[in-house]
Amino acid sequence: MNSPTPVDIVDHQGSGVLEIGWADGATSRLPHRLLRMHCRCAACEQQRRRGAGPRDAGAGLRLVRIDPVGGHALNLAFSDGHDRGIYPWALLRQLGASSPTQQPDSPCPTPASSAC
Repeated sequence: MNSPTPVDIVDHQGSGVLEIGWADGATSRLPHRLLRMHCRCAACEQQRRRGAGPRDAGAGLRLVRIDPVGGHALNLAFSDGHDRGIYPWALLRQLGASSPTQQPDSPCPTPASSAC
């Protein structure tokens, strides 16, 4: 299977949503809070193993920087100071596909999901 390929990336600061257009025509709208909650850096993974998971930074959380990582991922920095998460295209596509009705200020898809 081919890895997903982004063709357009737009950060909507006002609504707190990262929008990614994919080569196959699909679009992912990913709330900044959702992205923060799904960080896969070592510290966040360790918190998950301990049963804590990343803390919810609240509705005001925003991306402050988006850096490409090679041709396969983004490094996202958040307004809460967290900047260690690498988000591969496949993860971003998966997050977008699994939550098509996300609300901008919610870390989870609506209606409420126990998966978040």
